[in-house]
Amino acid sequence: MRSQLSGKQVLRSARSGQTAPALDEVDARIVEELTKDARLSVRSLAERVNISRTNAHTRLERLLREGVITGFHARVSPDAIGLRTAAFIGLTIEQDTWRELSRRLAAIDSVEHVALVAGEFDILVQVRTEDNRSLRSLVFDQIQSLPGVRSCHTWLIFDEFPAG
Repeated sequence: MRSQLSGKQVLRSARSGQTAPALDEVDARIVEELTKDARLSVRSLAERVNISRTNAHTRLERLLREGVITGFHARVSPDAIGLRTAAFIGLTIEQDTWRELSRRLAAIDSVEHVALVAGEFDILVQVRTEDNRSLRSLVFDQIQSLPGVRSCHTWLIFDEFPAG
């Protein structure tokens, strides 16, 4: 369950008056460069942002410590590892169960993302499985049977287009 923001989005958010760590243009550029390629060495990062290695290292450590950067992740092709079916699942739940349901949903292997949302549904879940049969089993046997789930609506994802 990850969210990818660009350095420009991070800087815009910090300037909009929201409670957030103070980020300057250099911090935003560091975030932007790491969003493009998280495998950058500190030396390469410093060169791209046009600051010293010491400054890049210090700023990177601060961005990690303050929770602006929450980690570094590999992007894996779902098809390459046999996860060819993806879906969004909208759940209507009993209102006092969202904390426990969110925790249980996040613990299911096939679940990629869980979000508490406003609107027609209470929770939106993104899942990825091997095939439609596995998806059906996931929905009926694992998700719909969770205590607190009132109803479930599934949207099959036909194709995905990476942002940015």
